[in-house]
Amino acid sequence: MTRTEGLPPVLTGKKALVVGVANDRSIAWGCASAMRKAGADIAMTYLNERAKPHVEPLARQVEASLFMPLEVRDAAQLDAVFDAVDKAWGRLDILVHSIAFAPKEALQGRVVDCPREGFLTAMDVSCWSFLDMARRAEPLMKDGGTMLTMTYLGANEVVDNYGIMGPVKAALESAVRYVATELGPKGIRVHAVSPGPLATRAASGGIKDFDELMERVSTRAPVRRLVTIEEVGAACVFLASDYGAAMTGETLYIDGGYHILA
Repeated sequence: MTRTEGLPPVLTGKKALVVGVANDRSIAWGCASAMRKAGADIAMTYLNERAKPHVEPLARQVEASLFMPLEVRDAAQLDAVFDAVDKAWGRLDILVHSIAFAPKEALQGRVVDCPREGFLTAMDVSCWSFLDMARRAEPLMKDGGTMLTMTYLGANEVVDNYGIMGPVKAALESAVRYVATELGPKGIRVHAVSPGPLATRAASGGIKDFDELMERVSTRAPVRRLVTIEEVGAACVFLASDYGAAMTGETLYIDGGYHILA
């Protein structure tokens, strides 16, 4: 049983940019929805015209002030999004980076056999884009703020079939620690959030035997179930609120305790 309804309005007046919503099963959607319930104003992006019909109704649901296309490898689109945030709000309080991608030929197979281009693509979309967004968000976080990105247990342990995303997510977690150290004096807090496996489109379609992984986690995790995107969103609300004001540089596991098992 989850308890994410009735979130207190701890983000009232905060401005949040959420990147990575693909549909109503996306972790990013769990974050956007929870943050709106907690009082934040939301800006959302969508990948391309094919994705737009799946995301636009969700943007309306959270009364998104901005709804714009964003392919993170397109510098012009990144500029447009952050310029729009600046013009609409004049500031940014929360950045949620919830995107990852690796070509199938890079993801499915041995890490040692990963083609160079596949590795570079995975690193570009899944790690570099966070640094690129953090750099653009920094001047908008004039009174401090919170940056959040999504990682996974495979960054620190070898998870079957996670492949090249393990090293890429390890780089992302390291980047979080460095960015947290560099931006901390400006009141900007930075975290990696590590949910347990969720049936998102990207995971279900890209990771071999993903159903078996979810079954294993649901039966072995101390809470004996999978987590939900709503619970991930609620945890991100906490991190972005004043309740988390003394925390930065963390990798916060939201996986029902699965990561503590040997």
